[in-house]
Amino acid sequence: MLQKPILPSARLKGLGVVIGIAIAVMAIFALTHAIKRIDVDDVLAVIEHTPWHSIALALLLVATSYGSLTLYDLLALRTIGRADVPYRIAALASFTSYPIAHGIGAVALISPVIRYRIYSASGLGGLDVANICFLTGLTFWLGNLTAFGLSVLSQPDAISVIDLLSPELNRCLAVALLLGVIVFLAWSWLSPRNIGTLRWPVRLPSGPMTLVQILIGVFDLCAAALAMYVLIPPEANVEIFQLVVVFIVATLLGFASHAPAGLGVFDATILLGLGGEDKDPLIAGLLMFRVLYHVIPFVLALALFGAVEGWRGLRAKRQRREQRAAFKPAN
Repeated sequence: MLQKPILPSARLKGLGVVIGIAIAVMAIFALTHAIKRIDVDDVLAVIEHTPWHSIALALLLVATSYGSLTLYDLLALRTIGRADVPYRIAALASFTSYPIAHGIGAVALISPVIRYRIYSASGLGGLDVANICFLTGLTFWLGNLTAFGLSVLSQPDAISVIDLLSPELNRCLAVALLLGVIVFLAWSWLSPRNIGTLRWPVRLPSGPMTLVQILIGVFDLCAAALAMYVLIPPEANVEIFQLVVVFIVATLLGFASHAPAGLGVFDATILLGLGGEDKDPLIAGLLMFRVLYHVIPFVLALALFGAVEGWRGLRAKRQRREQRAAFKPAN
């Protein structure tokens, strides 16, 4: 009996799962070690004494970050030639898909489903949604890698505690990373690019559009990092560039782990990269950031998506009732 060959894509998916599990296991071990000496009362006291204006500013920055995320979908729609889809639909698809998919953890599965439910009402098909998911992911990676390269180039020693490499080598890696982004930008600038297959053709954004993608991605990331920065008490002695570097690494590792909202992985990376002897203030800031950036948007996105689905269901039911009434023979 012949065995069915294992496709390369299946091997890559399997490798991704293994890497994700390995990252999650290491993160749990590191997080368990980091919180051994945590005083819960001290953490709660730090949260209680956090100024309200800092929380309000952090909330504004979180809203700014999620607002910039809506531009991911808008740019993707423009790239695939669907400029007829209004911004409010792109914003609805973005705000419902990101918090829910990342909050649950199965981003590659849940995000396309939610986007399809939103965009199908505007006439987009499954292939269109797949292209949008790919292009929004491209914006995410271009922005994150650019911000990461610039931050490490400025503060090469900030990540040494995580990757255990010398600042000189980290700076070289940052330069190589930025050169890669520049090469991709130049490549896309020369002429329109298309990748994929005949069954799934993907039109890449033009050079100017790619540059806009990078700027939006960097802006989104910086807004999120600044939201955490204003919540961390001054006694933690955390510098802004140090935070940005560690924040990006924590975000990427959390994404790779497939854990819900990077739970455990993101937190362990933040504590390892920024924490000193006294981790109580840092944990307090991290908990507040979790609530503002993950919990509140997740609840709001679920409520909004549920309301949209409920309204569409009621509208469809009313239309069916009207159609039955229209064809009902008169007595």
